[in-house]
Parts: sequence; C-alpha cells; structure tokens
Amino acid sequence: MDEKILLSFLHLAEKLKCNTRHSWTSSGRHESVAEHTYRLLVFAWLVRDEFPELDMGRVMELALFHDMGEAVTGDIPAFEKTGEDERTEEEALEQIASLLPGKPGEALRGIFREMAQKTTPEARLVNAMDKLEALIQHNEADISTWLPLEYELQLTYGERETRDIPYMAALRERVNRDSVEKIKKEDH
Repeated sequence: MDEKILLSFLHLAEKLKCNTRHSWTSSGRHESVAEHTYRLLVFAWLVRDEFPELDMGRVMELALFHDMGEAVTGDIPAFEKTGEDERTEEEALEQIASLLPGKPGEALRGIFREMAQKTTPEARLVNAMDKLEALIQHNEADISTWLPLEYELQLTYGERETRDIPYMAALRERVNRDSVEKIKKEDH
C-alpha cells in the first residue's frame, strides 16, 4: 500500500482514540471509541469456540471496523441517534472507504455494507456483541454515571439483537442479573 495512503488512513483511525463514547470506564473517565472496539475484538476472540459454524475471522474484521464512521462523526448514543445522524454516518463511511483505492476500499465498503444490512450471521453476532459490550461497560462504571433513562435501558437494550443467538441471549440474561444487582445496591 502506498505510504501516503496508509499514513492518511491511520491518521483517521487515530481519531477513534480521541473520540469518546457516552460510556464511562471503571476508573471514572469516558471510554474512547477505540477502547470499545478493542474490547469488542477481545470479546469475539473469547467466544470464538461458541460459534464453530461462523467465520470468526470475518467477525473480527466486522468488529474492527463497526464504529469506524465515528472517527468522522463522533459517538452519538443510541438513545439520541436520529435518521439524519444515520445518513451522516453513511456518508462518513463512504468518505472513509474512498480513502483506500481499489481492493482495500472495496473490501471496506463490503464490511460497512454487511454491518449495515445485518443479514449475515457474522454481522448479527457482532451487532449483538456490540450491544452487550456496552451493557457490560455500564455495569463496570460507577452507577452515578448512569442517566435516569439508563436504568430501564440497561435492562432492555440489546434484547432484540441477542434473542435469536442462544449463547448471546444467555449472556444477556447474566448481564441483566448483574445490572439488577447493581441497581439494588444503589437503593440501599
């Protein structure tokens, strides 16, 4: 790959380190998009044996680039995202893919398309894991960082995405129990 193109793309990817998410870490600071993506990749690696029928290399590729648009748009929490925000992110993804000529750019467009359409089992798994990782992160953060609406969201977010994937549905139930326990502790 041309060095100028490579460095330009890495410069853009660096923005994922700078752009923070709504979520907080257990140490009391906002999590970066890059940190979320890293842990999603660790999550995929940890559950790889649970899904022998899936192409886990593809799962990791999809996870790696699932929030790449946020290098341009920044993070918009799911409970605030509008249709206009989604269109802006689609435009950002095309802008990002156009930075890479030829096969790399087409491969990236394919990843973005697969994640947007969520028609493959790999994309559906990444989508479910993405939701669960956010819930797990919220449980790790101090409950004082939760917005009032997040008490309910913590118990409902990701239900649809995990429902048809038995392992993820069971994990979602465990995360729910952890959330309920965290909320109960705050009430005492």
